[in-house]
Amino acid sequence: MKWTSNLRSLCAGILVLALICGASQNIDAQVAGGTISGTVTDVSGRVIKDVQITITNVATGVTRQVTTNDEGFYSAPNLLPGTYEVKVTAHGFKAEVRGSIELTVGASVGLDQVLRVGSNLETVTVQSAVPAVQLSTSDISAVVNATTIRELPLNGRSWTDLAQLQPGVNAIHTQPDFSAGTDRGNRGFGQQLTISGARPQQNNYRLDGVSLNDYANGAPGSVLGGNLGVDAIEEFSVLTSNYEADYGKTSGGVVNAITRSGTNELHGSAYEFLRNSKLDSKNYFDVGNIPPFKRNQFGGTIGGPIVKDHTFFFADFEGIRQSKGITTVATVPSANARAGLLSSGTVTVDPSAAAYLTFWHLPDPNSPVLAGGDLGQYTFAGQQIVNENFLTARVDHKFSNNDSLFGTYMYDKTPYSSPDGLNNVEFTTLTARQFVAIEETHLFTSRFANSVRIGGNHETVNNNQSLKAINPDASRTDLGAGGTAFAGRTAIASGMGQHRESW
Repeated sequence: MKWTSNLRSLCAGILVLALICGASQNIDAQVAGGTISGTVTDVSGRVIKDVQITITNVATGVTRQVTTNDEGFYSAPNLLPGTYEVKVTAHGFKAEVRGSIELTVGASVGLDQVLRVGSNLETVTVQSAVPAVQLSTSDISAVVNATTIRELPLNGRSWTDLAQLQPGVNAIHTQPDFSAGTDRGNRGFGQQLTISGARPQQNNYRLDGVSLNDYANGAPGSVLGGNLGVDAIEEFSVLTSNYEADYGKTSGGVVNAITRSGTNELHGSAYEFLRNSKLDSKNYFDVGNIPPFKRNQFGGTIGGPIVKDHTFFFADFEGIRQSKGITTVATVPSANARAGLLSSGTVTVDPSAAAYLTFWHLPDPNSPVLAGGDLGQYTFAGQQIVNENFLTARVDHKFSNNDSLFGTYMYDKTPYSSPDGLNNVEFTTLTARQFVAIEETHLFTSRFANSVRIGGNHETVNNNQSLKAINPDASRTDLGAGGTAFAGRTAIASGMGQHRESW
């Protein structure tokens, strides 16, 4: 059993007094949320202090109020990604309202405002778009938004696969695909990505600001190799280089995701994706009928208000039920070789050694003869069985204009079974993951915000363990190492450099 548990706490205590008093420096964007900041001036370019900025999340109605300092600067950090409306009011000036402000995960939006002299009972509505040029940070990054995540066709529905849409991100294959062998488990099961040329283990995956890397410091994922929860992810960004120290813990890229939250409207969805071998074409190695393949991927989401404008929930469940036949071609001794009649001459087969030939099945009658008649091919369709259950739940609560809290919980359990390379023993691999993140944000003043985040990521893996004997001889204790041990794994290297093994 392998496991990892990292408890990460990010806590800002009492900061430098100058921050509280309102220094003119920008406040860095938080890892999980976004920041809206800017400077307020009059038409002559003079800065205006003590201007009230009201920032409203359109979907939830939750507001954040800040004021400008002596230099006319304001900053609202750690805002939930979404669409916002910003209202700017000051004594002696017309109120300005700016809508459709799209804030993405980890982004820092610069929003300067010019006020015009007049009564604050008059309101000027501005419809201009936010500049697309990133002026607040120097990182090189891109965002995969909610529409892309949920609407693009995605085989397997693993949201981390969409990171490949960004420049400098590529999938690499450092281990066998879709197999639960020993090496696969030792290297981790998640998608292997190289970001800006870095090794897969150098990347960092974050969910709601908490590291989601697996026990091998690789990408998160079940034994199937993917990371479910497409409908539970609001959006994620891919930072390829030049990002700030806010992220840390990595020398590669950063995949920074945030979960979806509820809104003031009750909403949900349900779906099912089917795949069946009756609709498939025959594999080149298939003998006779196409091996049976049945895959059902189903799930649903629900989200909405618990207390309107204050408390919201969102939950997502996804399940996979899969039975897949894989045609395997194994090289085995021929009937003549088992009797000692080799192409190089006749040998005597020791009875003790002959007992282990049961683990190398007889070659198929119509298979090609190899190595001068010493070897043949044994073909079988091994069935891979997978049952995955994935759950994500999130609750957001606004205590007051100065206090807010959210919590996220994720659960994923995936048992997987398949035969060995010679159809003697059925093996099982189990991945079980749990994740939790809790964050509280408190505004001490309109110019000073503090966020406390605590989270944990726990993963258990039982890798490639013997489940039961398919070949009855695999459970014979007289072929074991001694005592009550069953027949052990046997490996033989032929003169041709081929490697054959069994249990």
